[in-house]
Amino acid sequence: MTAFERWAVWSTSVATLLTGTIYLWMKYLMASEDPLAVVNHPWQPYILKLHILVAPLLVFSIGVVALRHVWRHLKGKTGAGRRSGYITLVVVGPMIMSGYLIQAITHRGWLQAMAIAHIATGLIFGLGLLAHQFAAGGNEARAERAEARRVRRRHHRHRRAATHPATDRHSDES
Repeated sequence: MTAFERWAVWSTSVATLLTGTIYLWMKYLMASEDPLAVVNHPWQPYILKLHILVAPLLVFSIGVVALRHVWRHLKGKTGAGRRSGYITLVVVGPMIMSGYLIQAITHRGWLQAMAIAHIATGLIFGLGLLAHQFAAGGNEARAERAEARRVRRRHHRHRRAATHPATDRHSDES
């Protein structure tokens, strides 16, 4: 993963988890003093809107890393972080779909089921991503993998130079 991809995934994950957790707290754990209130906190609608605006950025960042990181590691034999990465990958689809369906469903029972599914998969995603960071080795492992890539590139350049020698464009054949 590039630094930008890592930043995109982490910043959008934190923003989405933070807004989702705050909204969860406001909606389900707070009680309004006004018995006729529609919301439990005056910021509740704004936090929900912020969550809805930042979540597509998370979906985009996951899509950005899907081929270069996720697919490559699923095909490869990388062991570090495989289990936590797989758990995170498995809950991404249901998390995204339940979040979308919450906006589209009107039946009270299905809406409640989607909300529960979205909260559960969102929390599992967040914990899985955090576990994946530690299981994959963090900065040390990232530095080792970067060095291994540099060595492979150098080796590839030397091998290519040996099989395709540079031609002299300024030869005396005029």
